[in-house]
Parts: sequence; C-alpha cells; structure tokens
Amino acid sequence: MNVFASALSLTGQVLARGKLSILIYHQVLAAHDPMRPWEPTADVFDWQMALLKRYFKPLTLTEATQRLNEGKLPANAVCVTFDDGYANNLTIAQPILEKYGIPATVYVATAFSHGENMWNDRVIHLFSDPRRKTLQLEDQVVELGEWEERRSMAERLLIAMKYLPVKDRLERVGALYKSANIEEQASLMMTPDQVRTLSEAGVEIGAHTVNHPILRVLPESEQRHEIQHSKAELESWIGKQVQHFAYPNGVTGKDLDTDTVRYVQESGFSTAVVTDKGTSSGQTSPFLLKRFTPWDRSAFRFQLRMIHNKVFA
Repeated sequence: MNVFASALSLTGQVLARGKLSILIYHQVLAAHDPMRPWEPTADVFDWQMALLKRYFKPLTLTEATQRLNEGKLPANAVCVTFDDGYANNLTIAQPILEKYGIPATVYVATAFSHGENMWNDRVIHLFSDPRRKTLQLEDQVVELGEWEERRSMAERLLIAMKYLPVKDRLERVGALYKSANIEEQASLMMTPDQVRTLSEAGVEIGAHTVNHPILRVLPESEQRHEIQHSKAELESWIGKQVQHFAYPNGVTGKDLDTDTVRYVQESGFSTAVVTDKGTSSGQTSPFLLKRFTPWDRSAFRFQLRMIHNKVFA
C-alpha cells in the first residue's frame, strides 16, 4: 500500500503542478448515521487527515490562494473546508485537524447559530427514528421502511423545497412537523461563542450567508443582505476580518450567476468557493474556486480519487 500511495503522490507532484484541490465537508460524526451515510465518522476523518498530512500539502485557504496567484503553489496542495457551521466541526473535527497540524476553513450560515437547525436537517430528522413505522406528511400517511427508503423519501422532499423562497420553505417544514406531531431535535449548530472558540483555535471562519438561500433566485437587495450581513455578524463574533465566502448549494449557473459573484466581490471578500468539481489554477477566478469531496471509504481509493481529480479535472 505504501509503495502505491507514494507512487500516486509522485504522480500528483509531476502531473498536477499549479493545481489546487479544495475539499468540502459538512459534518464529522461520532458514530455512523444511517440517514447520513455520506458523512465521515471520526475514525474515517482521522485516516483521511493522516493521508493528507503524509502525501499532500495542506494549506490555509488564504495561503493557498496567495501562492496560486503568485505561481508558487506547492505540489499536491490541498485545502480542507466545511460548510454550514455544525458544532461537531469544533468538538470532533478540530481535535483531529490539530492532531495532524492541518488548517481548515469553516463557512457559517449565521441564522442557525441561535438554536434552530437548518431546514434540511429538520426534514431528515422526520425520518430518523427507527421505532417510527409510519409518518403523517401533511395530508398523507406514509410507511417508513428500511434506511434506504427513508433516505429516498427525505431526499425527494429536500429537492421539492430547495428552491422555494426561504419563508415558504420554512413554513412548509413547520407544517410537516405539525402534521407529524414530532418534536424538533436539539441544535446541531455552533453558537457564536463556539464559532469564536474555533477561530481562536486557528481555523479560518468564512461566511455562508444568513439563511442559506439559493442566492441566484433572490432579488439584488436580498442577495446583498444575505452576503453582507453574514460577514458583519461573523466579524462581530470573532473580532477578525472575514475574507472567505461559500455560495449556498454552490453550482455555477444554477445557484449563483455573474451578478451574485459581483455582489460577493463588492462586499469585501477575497475568495469565494463553489461546488463545481475540479481544481483551481492561477487562471481561475478567486470568486469561483472549485471544490469536491472524495467519498471513498478506503485510503487507497480516497487518494486515487484525489490524484485523479488533480490530474484530469
């Protein structure tokens, strides 16, 4: 394994010079969650970070983009980022990052730092109790089967609501909870004090809007508010300038357009990241930096996909 891993690392050094990989994470879980099988557990995240430390060059986003602009990006450069602002970024991920000396950027959607969970997590929670065999969804009762079926039902609801206006989306989620007579789960998100603690631990804090809307569908005034107010809130919490931004959902042309990019740039950010797969080079706009996540659960396949993304993206 070490021979293959070293060969893969060398391949990246030779064939992927000047290319920056930025990884997307959301949560790092204490234990496997059958409703979120894509989220790494602490054990998985630990070996992933060990692999990055051994075979890649982890950098802060600030340093990586500076070196990219200067044409001095080291071989196999990688940045680690997290979206949304989950509490386990601090309690589970940060100790592992610190263990391996790996920097990270966490993008926080500020509306959810005061006790209310994100709308998508609220939808997923409706299906998460294995003891519940049926669920009242507004005007119909549905049978809850195995985990795969539950995930599929939740995903259909998420897709149906993702592009609704924020107010309408939240009203519909509230109606689902009312019809199902289910209590909300405890908060999953960091408080302002926890965001400050994470910042003081050396993690870069970025903005991810206030309410996590799809920016492209909003009028200009609402886009600017979501972008600028999240930046101002975070700066008041951590006492530092917030330089980095992540577009919610983040697919270019679908979730953001050229106007959105301009609003972010005019709001005083230095960089912004999308969720389009691939790598970024010196020719990439700093406000359209690409990201991806190798979801593989073996070290060899994880590293292979990392190198494949660098070389062929």
